[in-house]
Amino acid sequence: MLFNSIDFAIFLPIVFAIYWFAFGKKRKLQNGFLVIASYVFYGWWDPRFLTLIFLSTIVDFFVGRAIGKSDDNTKRRRLLFVSLGVNLGMLGFFKYFNFFASNFARAFTLFGAELSVPSLEIILPVGISFYTFQTLSYTIDIYRKKLEPCNDFVAFLAYVSFFPQLVAGPIERATNLLPQFYKERTFDYAKGVDGMKQILYGLFKKVVIADSCAKCVNPFFGDYANYPGCDLIVCSVLFAFQIYCDFSGYSDIAIGTAKLFGFSLMRNFNFPYFSRDVAEFWRRWHISLTTWFRDYIYIPLGGSRTTLAKVIRNTFIIFIVSGFWHGARWTFIFWGVLNALYFLPLLLRKKNRTHLDTVAQDRFFPSFKELIQMLVTFGLITFAWILFRAESMEKTVGLITKCISDVIAHPASLMLCFRDTYIDTVVVTAIFVIIEWLGRRNQYAIESFLVNKPTPIRWAMYYAFIIAIVLSYGEKQDFIYFQF
Repeated sequence: MLFNSIDFAIFLPIVFAIYWFAFGKKRKLQNGFLVIASYVFYGWWDPRFLTLIFLSTIVDFFVGRAIGKSDDNTKRRRLLFVSLGVNLGMLGFFKYFNFFASNFARAFTLFGAELSVPSLEIILPVGISFYTFQTLSYTIDIYRKKLEPCNDFVAFLAYVSFFPQLVAGPIERATNLLPQFYKERTFDYAKGVDGMKQILYGLFKKVVIADSCAKCVNPFFGDYANYPGCDLIVCSVLFAFQIYCDFSGYSDIAIGTAKLFGFSLMRNFNFPYFSRDVAEFWRRWHISLTTWFRDYIYIPLGGSRTTLAKVIRNTFIIFIVSGFWHGARWTFIFWGVLNALYFLPLLLRKKNRTHLDTVAQDRFFPSFKELIQMLVTFGLITFAWILFRAESMEKTVGLITKCISDVIAHPASLMLCFRDTYIDTVVVTAIFVIIEWLGRRNQYAIESFLVNKPTPIRWAMYYAFIIAIVLSYGEKQDFIYFQF
């Protein structure tokens, strides 16, 4: 079930009404109902996927309890390996089997041998990368004695399957989300209104910005040979906004929906395109994933408090794993390597934590230096997105080569970048950037937008967003991160 679908527009009010009016102030009944609603939501794509998420839930619930009861470190470690093996085993099979099989066979061809390896028709379960990491955080934190094991199976079922963030995050830690299922919940009108505003803004980002950019980006990357080389510049920038608005739009809808049910989810994006260096960008982009890798992989490896060689190793490991998490393609791996190369100089010069505040915190305009820093950072990230978006390394090299050769041969062709094909999308995206800049100090851009203005003005803004969404709504576009 897509957030931007009519199905969800019907589903959400029904679930909301039953949750509060039938089960208000009855925590256990609320949790049980959320499990049912979440399984309906997830099974809407393919009911077979429910088996996997239920298996992961069963394994981690009982493994977590067994780890919590044991003082034997060897036994605790073995139990943790059971959780890791089951969860990563399922993720590896469904997401990476064909990738490893095909590359294993290809390796033999280098030695002149032909090896026939079966390729399975495997359907990638929606959201498996997200809920796998979420359940792993639970068992790992129990193993580290940072969390007490859950004894309420229904609450744990609800934690793993909570429908607002089940499919594409935020990847919630058990230390944050699970205790919220233990507490009594009553409806908070102010929190509900805030949630509706965040849902509205998330839909605006997805339907108006991301889907509009997709109409320009998808044809180009699908058949770049028939486009002028300069189109790579425009389409790369538009893809940068497509993937940001698509994914952060999902997160906004998820966080806003959770607020309607009395839950607080972690922030997942913090205006990343206003970053002044790549390190700041990665603190602001997909925060739930980057902090997961930091806490469960990077720091255990020694982080940056070790020898120079290991710092370099750890940096490349974390970015390569991040790339591989996104999908079974070499382009994702090289995307991770490129970002590691961007990040490493800042880390080695101890400049990776220079920008911890909001850009132009107490000013309307950024300084000239900040503007240049943001543009350079955005350019580096946008170039890396080409690897992320292209379907193969061959296509990546081909379209970059074509762009360079076309521009060198026909410099005047750069003017073609501003033709009518893109102008409407560029204008709408520019308006969006202004809205983001004005709201960059908030949790989401319109959180306190016009908050001190008269009610008619505020409602005019809300209706403007609604009208823009309705006018832009067409064929439903899947969220990009569903494939991860």
